[in-house]
Amino acid sequence: MQEKIIILDFGSQTTQLIGRRVRELNQYCEIVPYNKFPHDDPSVIGVILSGSPFSVYDDKAFKLSLDGIRGKYPLLGICYGAQLMAYNNGGTVEPAGSREYGRAHLSHIDQEDPLFHDIPVGSQVWMSHGDTITSLPENFHIIASTDKVKIAAYRANDEKLWGVQFHPEVYHSECGMQLLRNFVVDICGGKQDWSAASFIETTVAQLKEQLGDDKVVLGLSGGVDSSVAAVLLNRAIGKNLTCIFVDHGLLRKNEFRDVMRDYEGLGLNVIGVDASEKFFSELAGVTEPERKRKIIGKGFIDVFDEEAHKIKDVKWLAQGTIYPDCIESLSITGTTIKSHHNVGGLPEKMNLKLCEPLRLLFKDEVRAVGRELGMPDRLIKRHPFPGPGLAVRILGDITREKVRILQDADDIFIQGLRDSGLYDQVWQAGVILLPAQSVGVMGDERTYERAVALRAVTSTDAMTADWAHLPYEFLAKVSTDIINKVRGVNRVTYDISSKPPSTIEWE
Repeated sequence: MQEKIIILDFGSQTTQLIGRRVRELNQYCEIVPYNKFPHDDPSVIGVILSGSPFSVYDDKAFKLSLDGIRGKYPLLGICYGAQLMAYNNGGTVEPAGSREYGRAHLSHIDQEDPLFHDIPVGSQVWMSHGDTITSLPENFHIIASTDKVKIAAYRANDEKLWGVQFHPEVYHSECGMQLLRNFVVDICGGKQDWSAASFIETTVAQLKEQLGDDKVVLGLSGGVDSSVAAVLLNRAIGKNLTCIFVDHGLLRKNEFRDVMRDYEGLGLNVIGVDASEKFFSELAGVTEPERKRKIIGKGFIDVFDEEAHKIKDVKWLAQGTIYPDCIESLSITGTTIKSHHNVGGLPEKMNLKLCEPLRLLFKDEVRAVGRELGMPDRLIKRHPFPGPGLAVRILGDITREKVRILQDADDIFIQGLRDSGLYDQVWQAGVILLPAQSVGVMGDERTYERAVALRAVTSTDAMTADWAHLPYEFLAKVSTDIINKVRGVNRVTYDISSKPPSTIEWE
């Protein structure tokens, strides 16, 4: 049985980051809504309470009784989680005189406390809270302070219960990983036996038991997640897996051909479907971004459904859903906050049971599994690419000519990143076709042709992103190559917007 840390989610934007950090310690963990603790799960060895956008004294704040948890498992509260445990036990939480946000340094540490083992005085931590704990319950004591925050961390007397008002999970907390290691490994007794190899071994065995001799159909997108899911399933059930790769005509240049070749080289049973005529017809004249997405989403389901029904006795639909997809698609109150193409819709229409072998993995873990499975780097290191493809990189209506222009320009940009050794330094890159034409001069003639924007960002999780500071010499060469080689383009710009306030994609 895989031992696990449970992270109770109170709605913090960094809850996923806590999970990532625990997994980086090779310790398995799961994120669950704050009110869904798995009381009957014998594999739980410790509990972390996340931050929250609310104040503990708000009427709408997420409240939790720790009955059945406290005293049974070691507890670590982070920010709101720390405030909640103090507040529930008679401590005082009040608005801070000014919002405490940014870098701080630990001016006092109880060096004897196991949570702060090997963490030196002066260590930098990251604060992000509008409230502060001003007094502790009678049986709690301070174990760390900063110059401005007296109760930066505390512990309950003679009990495995801790709270920290800073965020150890963010990169800016220099001691963050050590603190989490102290809690997860030393305090909770985590064995650190979570790895890509152990995941594959366990998951293949589970898939064999779950699926038996049943037939499974899987929709491939060409992306990392569905590709790794396919190879994993192929290892478990072989010929009983049929993959369907739909070309909606909005993939990158030659992508359908190249990816099909890669899939066949991996020994997958793949059906390739060219449905571009259908999609171009249904998208004709459509300019509104959300309508584009809905048309493409419905069209994909229709084509996939039609192809899947040609296969006899299929009982399962497999998807490359990963953990962030599941977390983002439902809020902790059960309300949908972000629809995702892999979460909901398709199984009900097709009347198939759902199989999602990667649903508890983060993106970096999916890539690690892919490497362990022997997949080529060109598949597992691919940049994220939107499901609607180039449709959301063409501002305005979509035509075959516009797609041709964008594919050619995008191919030059992406290949240039690869040739210059810059591809792996960028989280995501692509070209945007702008809804404008500009005057130019080529030879002795004036031109009136299209402008494109290059977009490249750096990120760790796509929640925030900075524009990639690519070398000027590289940008100059790409601009020259696109203008010289792509018929219909006479101007190239570079997007230097970060997220927030901008988004990574333009639509």
